Amino acid sequence: MQKIQVGVVGTGFIGPAHIEALRRLPNVEVVALCEVSQELAETKAAQLGIPRAYTFDELLKQDDIQSIHICTPNFLHYSQSKAALLAGKHVICEKPLAKDLHEAEELVQLAKKSGLVNAVHFNLRYYPLVRQMKVMREKGELGDVYSIIGSYLQDWLFYETDYNWRLEPDKSGDSRAIADIGSHLMDIIEYVTGLKTTAVLADFNTIHKTRKKPLKPVETYSGKMLQPDDYADVPINTEDHANVLLRFDNGNRGVVTVSQVSAGRKNQLKLEISGAKKTFAFDSESPNQLWMGNRDGYNQTVTDDPSLVHAEVRSVIGFPGGHNEGFPDTSKQMFKEVYAAIEAGKQPENPTYPTFADGYRELLICERILESNKSQSWVNV
Repeated sequence: MQKIQVGVVGTGFIGPAHIEALRRLPNVEVVALCEVSQELAETKAAQLGIPRAYTFDELLKQDDIQSIHICTPNFLHYSQSKAALLAGKHVICEKPLAKDLHEAEELVQLAKKSGLVNAVHFNLRYYPLVRQMKVMREKGELGDVYSIIGSYLQDWLFYETDYNWRLEPDKSGDSRAIADIGSHLMDIIEYVTGLKTTAVLADFNTIHKTRKKPLKPVETYSGKMLQPDDYADVPINTEDHANVLLRFDNGNRGVVTVSQVSAGRKNQLKLEISGAKKTFAFDSESPNQLWMGNRDGYNQTVTDDPSLVHAEVRSVIGFPGGHNEGFPDTSKQMFKEVYAAIEAGKQPENPTYPTFADGYRELLICERILESNKSQSWVNV
């Protein structure tokens, strides 16, 4: 079997996560890695067991590489995705798709014109029980959606000494918590419910208005105590915490909270959808269970057992019931669908995976949330 040759750009947290997931697909081979310098690319390629290393421009010149994964900081997504499309490569991009709507719209149009496969890594859609909620709603088992309560909580920026490029607007954009993890939550809400967000009212808070940035790479201090002189004070202008009221196109309401300073919450997306027939509740830190609430009968807990879920969900479950699946499996299941399209050679008419158009949609919602916080008023989406 001729395997699809893939190049991955970027080796932070998410790049190796893409590589690990891709290696689990039988029709794909990660053959190249790209970094900001040839030396770094070669070092990372050796660490990750990838045979070829390039800078970005050189990667695009490799005719045998059919697909490119963009796993770099946010400010590079637009330019690198555009260059890859123009080079005739299929593109899987990390979210956000771009830093503004103009860039995102250009990418959507360019991808459409090219016919190339394009996807945005909203992998959290691929927890099997997220798809189970979607299918149950489509079959009428939820009923009209009355209300939505969501949250996405982390603690990796809990201390003022916690620092990362995502804290710098020139690299990550004007929104941080909402754009970084809130985008996943907003995507899942519309994906599961089929509703469109029509208006938002946002209130942001920056807990640490000044943070201490290490003057040398953090790895330098691994296992050592930092001294005051090892830091520089940096003003922070993006949100640590956000609350957003939502209005939907069925006339009903929702509310979400996003935080990166919630001690003990490592990476928890929670979603509670109350409908006319029952309530769904899902927690990504316990992703193999879905709670369903009933008014006139017993509440239920459903597991991601392929023999118990709807038939339309089984394709994103890799193991029998009782064999827990988690975050790494979401990327594998998404890429399985994306690479079926790449094997066919073009973007399908109705993709099952999140596309550049979905990336545009989430960027639009996030920008309207940002506008609402600035004006402290309702903003239409």
